[in-house]
Amino acid sequence: MSKEITKETLTKAFSVTEEAIAMVKEKGFDESRIDDAKDFLNMAESYVKDAKYFQEKGDMIRAFGCVYYAHGWLDAGARIGLFNVKDSRLFTVDD
Repeated sequence: MSKEITKETLTKAFSVTEEAIAMVKEKGFDESRIDDAKDFLNMAESYVKDAKYFQEKGDMIRAFGCVYYAHGWLDAGARIGLFNVKDSRLFTVDD
């Protein structure tokens, strides 16, 4: 088991999270809770931005943490139905 966060590992994490963000934007939100949905998406996008900042600084551990925290916001939003996504590859929801 590696104790390092490699560039490849971080690239994969960014890829999956950015794909999930794109899907959320494409599929839309629960209109009855749109403010909450937009807040969750904003938090995810903010953490991705932070992750990129840390990556540029060479801090792979913080970058990895931020990108996974971003995905956590997306996953939570999907799980409680804020986002109209049904993709168990990207989220912890049923297809």
